[in-house]
Amino acid sequence: MAELSPWLQYGLPTFVAVQRIAELAWSRRNERTAESTPSAKPESALAESKSAYGAMVAAHVGLVVLPPLEALVFVPLEAPALAAGALVVFAAAQGLRYWAIRSLGAAWNVRARVTPALGVSTRGPYRFVRHPNYLAVVLEFLAVPLALGSWRSTLLLNLVHAPILARRIRREEALLFRIPGYAAAMSSKGRLLPRVFGTRLGASA
Repeated sequence: MAELSPWLQYGLPTFVAVQRIAELAWSRRNERTAESTPSAKPESALAESKSAYGAMVAAHVGLVVLPPLEALVFVPLEAPALAAGALVVFAAAQGLRYWAIRSLGAAWNVRARVTPALGVSTRGPYRFVRHPNYLAVVLEFLAVPLALGSWRSTLLLNLVHAPILARRIRREEALLFRIPGYAAAMSSKGRLLPRVFGTRLGASA
């Protein structure tokens, strides 16, 4: 069985780790911008508790640590076509993620902080779904471990991450739907996947 390339085994998780650190810094910048808006302070609210946010952080740390560790301890799954497809999905997720970040502007943050004063974004991928950034995360949790042939990590990480993300989305939407104009602009769209001909392809409220 072919040995996994170290560039893939360690390079991909390292890229994700550096990306997350950079996003934390960008998120803090956006939150400071939001807090400096006079009308934002009374209404700005976090969608989840510190413990729920900690669970989300732990899941993302697992995404960086577990797949390369599994590839080191166990023989990776040898499926070149699957690994190549996973890398394509990962690349697509990055494009979607930064399209969403750019579209949200100062409203984007990693803490699920909802600031009504910043308004409702219907630009970019938000024309099609309510949570494109979370769709990108779902794709990453599938693509990163599969690209490394770490099928055990794929199962474990997604079993842990899925309920954490679902809970965050529900709580965040409870705040978002209180923003004037949000329901009118977004309720007809799926959460993660577009609706086609009135059919809900993504989970919706």
